[in-house]
Amino acid sequence: MKYFSTRNSSKKVSSVDAILKGLADDGGLYVPETIPKIDIELLEGKNYKEIALEIFKLYLTDFTDVQLKKMIDSAYSDQFDIENLVDVKKVDKQFVLELFHGPTLAFKDMALSILPYFMVEAKKIKDINEKIVILTATSGDTGKAALEGFKDVPGIEIIVFYPNEGVSDVQKLQMLTTEGTNTHVVAINGNFDDAQRSVKEAFSNRELRKLLEEDGYVFSSANSINIGRLIPQIVYYFYAYFEMVKKGGIIKGDSIKISVPTGNFGNILAAYYAKEMGLPVEKLICASNENNILTDFINTGQYDTNRDFVKTISPSMDILVSSNLERFIHQVSDGNEQLIKDKMNNLKENKKFDIEEKSVEKIKKIMIADFVTEEEILKTIKTCFEKTGYLLDPHTAVAYSVSENVGENILVVSTASPYKFGDSILKGFDTNADELSVEDINLEISKLCKISVPKSLVNISKKEIRHHRICGINEIEKTIEEILKVGDKND
Repeated sequence: MKYFSTRNSSKKVSSVDAILKGLADDGGLYVPETIPKIDIELLEGKNYKEIALEIFKLYLTDFTDVQLKKMIDSAYSDQFDIENLVDVKKVDKQFVLELFHGPTLAFKDMALSILPYFMVEAKKIKDINEKIVILTATSGDTGKAALEGFKDVPGIEIIVFYPNEGVSDVQKLQMLTTEGTNTHVVAINGNFDDAQRSVKEAFSNRELRKLLEEDGYVFSSANSINIGRLIPQIVYYFYAYFEMVKKGGIIKGDSIKISVPTGNFGNILAAYYAKEMGLPVEKLICASNENNILTDFINTGQYDTNRDFVKTISPSMDILVSSNLERFIHQVSDGNEQLIKDKMNNLKENKKFDIEEKSVEKIKKIMIADFVTEEEILKTIKTCFEKTGYLLDPHTAVAYSVSENVGENILVVSTASPYKFGDSILKGFDTNADELSVEDINLEISKLCKISVPKSLVNISKKEIRHHRICGINEIEKTIEEILKVGDKND
């Protein structure tokens, strides 16, 4: 399987090159030359790791089956708190896919646990001696999952930028207390879009890349702009389908709808890839919070970031520039790379673009989109709990709420443990969490969901803060140089 940029199909690279580079030199995102088909009958009865192997064999053809199996076994180990890695539960009329049983309590663990293994093995295959610098912008969950995955991995440095006032207290503490000699966490005085844009600009800055190369460093990414992050996310949709069959929710062959709380568009894009591969999916449901730019785009074809950025209680979705949308538009426009260049240039220069009506109609056949307000999120959390005893986190509540009235056979993607956003959840139960410590909030959540506080969060506020850097929006490249100690120190 070869890969090429969404902006230039003439230059094809191997899967190991795509993983190591992260972002294409032209600023585009790597996509597979074709989305492979799979006979899902072959996956029936397999466990999560076995399904992962079958999926990876189709996309990551530069690795041997033995290499893939070894990486899967190493990544998906006892750091997950349940044997099957993920769980599927019936909640009222819907099924909830729990993706938060990994070390950082968020769905990003499913991909970021294995991405470091992909990179280390890819370095061996390519005989690369340079140190890889993982450069990542996070809206909360990617940061900690990436830090945990790459912590103390030889030959890799990881730098995470997060919006200083744009993540939950638990998310911030998780990042700032990360150990490891190769981990670096930087707060920026801006929002996630600012961080993501600046990181992409750093990737594309030839002078910075040359400066790093002279000191033996090369850039890569742990964001879902990296195809090695995206492919592992396909796996859990196939696994979840057979769990729904096993639990009597559907009959094998039935089509399902998948509702995804969507920010950077990576998770729902993985569901789209699964659909194209042969998973029986009737509709994808793109669920947004009040930063509802994707709702508008899917319903009208207009993508306009000239709007207020809203800080919400579902901060991982507080995004106005969804990177993976570029891959999706590339797919529905039949690989029209000139169109991609034009639209992305319009987005950069005018902060907006629109697509043709025929592409809008094609998108509407694939997915539907809606959003919910802050008030509706809190109401959904409380109502669902009172009716079923199941506690949703604010992101999952968005997907749950949007999908309540769109029919049957619905799989709601649960992207985070309620413990990560306990203070927000308590608002829905008329509890003022402002004066409570993180530990007190965790105890209140434990009483509600009747699940013990995860080990990683016990006394988290008492752990040593190891990262103290803060920078401005326009200081990211300078900060990278300082962290890596490259360039002229006397300049």
